[in-house]
Amino acid sequence: MKFLDQQDPIPGARGVTVGAFWQWAYSDILSNRNRSIFAEYIVGVALGVVDRPRIEWDAADLDYRGHKIEVKSSADCQSWHQEKPSTIRFGIGKSVEWNPVTGKYVGEPTRCAHVYVFCHYPEQDTLKANVLDVPAWDFYVLSTEALNRDFAQAKSLSLAAVRRVGMRCKFDGLKEAVDRVLKGNASAV
Repeated sequence: MKFLDQQDPIPGARGVTVGAFWQWAYSDILSNRNRSIFAEYIVGVALGVVDRPRIEWDAADLDYRGHKIEVKSSADCQSWHQEKPSTIRFGIGKSVEWNPVTGKYVGEPTRCAHVYVFCHYPEQDTLKANVLDVPAWDFYVLSTEALNRDFAQAKSLSLAAVRRVGMRCKFDGLKEAVDRVLKGNASAV
């Protein structure tokens, strides 16, 4: 798979480009799906692993130095009307790995990543929200070993639980935090 270019034409659509499609499809970056993909991207940028296109159903979101990284995203505000900020929960349920080469699910339900990065966008006012403002995000890094030890059967975690057990950092400290967790040294960054 190769990267598309925003100027690539969409054959048969008379002057329409891939960039026009992206603009139409992904401008609501605060929506759950788009925000989650953006979170994967910024974690990938921090780790220097955005050199190939994203694989939608890969076993984990990112591959960093041979380690699988799972990225979870949540936000206090949404692109739709809310009476109050969202209750933040991150999905951590075990799943069966899908093999993109064979197109089949393999093995028993597990958490197949080595590290989880929980990304929280804390702005509560939809009118002020700018998901692209990377310094506004908070990140929490946690080994899958710790997740399995402390939350073996959990399917999701609250933000309070993630704050209690994860290594908190901002974007500029994210790579260092992931490296420390991978080395088993989860002291503060």
